[in-house]
Amino acid sequence: MTNRHHGHDRAAHATCALTGLDLPRRDLVALETLTPGLAEAILRERPDLPTDALISRAAVAERRDRYIRDLLAAEHGEISALETEVAASIAKADTISTDVAAEFAEDRSVGERMADRVASFGGSWTFIGLFSGVLVVWMAVNVAMASRAFDPYPFILLNLVLSCLAAVQAPIIMMSQKRQEAKDRMRSESDYRVNLKAELEIRHLHEKLDHLLSHQWQRLAEIQQMQIEIMQDRSADRPAPGVPDRSIPA
Repeated sequence: MTNRHHGHDRAAHATCALTGLDLPRRDLVALETLTPGLAEAILRERPDLPTDALISRAAVAERRDRYIRDLLAAEHGEISALETEVAASIAKADTISTDVAAEFAEDRSVGERMADRVASFGGSWTFIGLFSGVLVVWMAVNVAMASRAFDPYPFILLNLVLSCLAAVQAPIIMMSQKRQEAKDRMRSESDYRVNLKAELEIRHLHEKLDHLLSHQWQRLAEIQQMQIEIMQDRSADRPAPGVPDRSIPA
């Protein structure tokens, strides 16, 4: 019983052709099942490997990462840190899309939150209506008070208040705009990462489909050849016309 159990364990494990580690078969993939480009890159590294060699998934992920980096370098020249991140995510089969708005909302300081609120309120019709109302009331009160006005015409104090308000509001709005530009830049980088990964994944799928189709046509050709050979063997065993079949007793 013990020998049978050990034999079953040996059958459930195999050795990785690249690392030499003894691993469960579920953690190994055959070289012939990989895409042609990745398989050729592995064979360039180890030309002595047979087509049915088993390779660990970790080793395949490492070679896939290297293969994608070489592919990007061949097409775009020197690859950037962003493209390196995309290659690593494909090799590890991780998602790369992020919610940029949520990240910005979480990382805002108190001053940045206030700047966003001031910029949002200052660019609304509510602010325009309230500000216009304050101006009209200010001027109406001073005109009605005549000689007792605290800011008689031409409303020098009102001009000073407006100048101070503009001087304070402009930098606050610029702070909010700078954060919005950084947010848009991060969103553009995230879109580029997602698009680049999608492009590489689609190319990988096309290559894999072409590989599967070529193998399927090869198998169909082999089956057809076997059928032709069977038909030829049967026709060779069949007696010629007018010659009695001696295999049938008289």
